[in-house]
Order: sequence, then structure tokens, then C-alpha cells
Amino acid sequence: MNPSLTPRQQQIFDLVRRSIERTGTPPTRAEIAQTLGFKSPNAAEEHLQALARKGVIELVSGTSRGIRLKADTLRAMRRKPAHADQLDLPIPSLAQLTLPLIGRVAAGSPILAQEHVEQQYAVSPSLFSAQPDYLLRVRGLSMRDAGILDGDLLAVKRTSEARNGQIVVARLGDEVTVKRWQRQGDEAWLLPENPDFQPIRVPHEGFSLEGLAVGLVRGALNG
Repeated sequence: MNPSLTPRQQQIFDLVRRSIERTGTPPTRAEIAQTLGFKSPNAAEEHLQALARKGVIELVSGTSRGIRLKADTLRAMRRKPAHADQLDLPIPSLAQLTLPLIGRVAAGSPILAQEHVEQQYAVSPSLFSAQPDYLLRVRGLSMRDAGILDGDLLAVKRTSEARNGQIVVARLGDEVTVKRWQRQGDEAWLLPENPDFQPIRVPHEGFSLEGLAVGLVRGALNG
């Protein structure tokens, strides 16, 4: 336990961390309230504000899931001794990762094709819940309420499989999109996190799952 946090704050912090590890996104205030038995989301908001004042999280205004774990918080957790509470996070490499930044993707070509790489960035592995393979520049606001905004750099781990609720990078014909994955029986859907956008039913042809979102970079690399 972080000695600077009260037991309730630690409980909320752990809930946020587990949600990010499991789905790639933090919980909403309503989800925190429901899980911990608060009477209203306002109680969750008060605890989140306290965590932000103590410097262990960052709150992004205007989004229901705008909660971020700070990089130094993740690094401190990973330095915990072996007998401490176990975290399902990878041990970061001592060296920085060098990741390609993917810009616009040409129709029909692999997402990591050389012509798509805008730049290479050296970043700390401690920023991410799993080791990513590349950064993808986000276009548009369809994932706004998950805290993913236009121009953000999404860290992506290549995979062809996903669990319900995870945020994925998918190819639909000639387009690459970031959405939340949901499978129901024989049907699969790509769900936006913005009511201005419609869910996309995954077609049987012309679709491929490119990867999972494992983190987000904003500001420092976007200049």
C-alpha cells in the first residue's frame, strides 16, 4: 500500500489500475461508485480528486474515463519487493523502447510498412501496460469518452485476438480504426466511445484485427 493514501483511496487506485490492465481504459465514475457501493458518482469523483492532488493519477476533463496513472506512479509500483501485492504488469526493460509512429495507412498494405512510418520515438516501457510494437496517431473523436482524443499517440501491441471490452486497432477494408471490441455469439462489433458515432458491425470479409491498445502518449511527443 502507498503510505500516502488512505485505505479507501488505495482501493480506488487499485480498481483504476486493474481496469486499465484488463481493458486498456479506466473505469467511469459511475462504475467506481457501483463497484465500491457509493451512493453516487460524486463520491467517486471526490476520491479521484484527492488522488490527483496526491500526484498518483491525472484527471482529464471532459471525458467520462479521463483518468490516467502517472508514469512515476507505475515505476514506483514496479519497484515493490517480491512479497508485496502482485501486479500483473510486465517488468520494464532498463533500456528505452524505440517505437515507430504510424501515420496514415495506405489501402491494402501492412500497417507497419515502411512508407507508413512518420518517425521513430524512444519511450520508457513503464508508460504501458504491456510492451507495444508501435505508436498510432489517432484521427477523430470516436473514442473521446475513453479519453482518446484526436492527435493522441496510441501505443499498440500486435495481436489478432481480443477480449470483450478491450480497445483494439482494426482494419476495415481500406481504413484503420480504433474502437472497443465486443463479440456477441456469431457477431462482432466495433463500438465507439462517443454518442455522435455509430457502432460498426464487423463484416465477414475485409476485416482484420491489428492490435490492442496498451497505453497512450499525449503532449510530450506530439510537438
